[in-house]
Amino acid sequence: MTDLSHGGTTAATRNADIAAFILRVSTGLWFLVHGLTKLLVFTPAGTAGYFQSVGLPGALGYLTMLAEILGGLVLVAGLFTRQVALVLAAVLLGAAWFGHGGNGFAFGNPGGGWEYPVLWAVTMVALALLGDGAWSLGKRR
Repeated sequence: MTDLSHGGTTAATRNADIAAFILRVSTGLWFLVHGLTKLLVFTPAGTAGYFQSVGLPGALGYLTMLAEILGGLVLVAGLFTRQVALVLAAVLLGAAWFGHGGNGFAFGNPGGGWEYPVLWAVTMVALALLGDGAWSLGKRR
């Protein structure tokens, strides 16, 4: 494969590490905000009630909130990035199927379609493949 980085392997590796860092921290913050919104705005009881309204156990709402908050914090720190990203990809696929599946593809549809959570699930798989990236508390790749 041709290296188009014009800096050789070292520059390409450095750029990949920085890109993984940006993806890891931004998605970690994104999950943290969504989890805290469920906790502080929708409330745990409201989140559990929503899960029940779509036919899921209310306890799954609490687990999702916990996964988003703890997963977001762990991603920002750069710990267990690969594993956490895969768990969060599963959470997103669940959201796509159970929360948005009946609303069609386009996220602009009423109730939001499944395209947005699936896009983020794919993003999380990419992060799992990339690993921690630069400036993480976890092991290097």
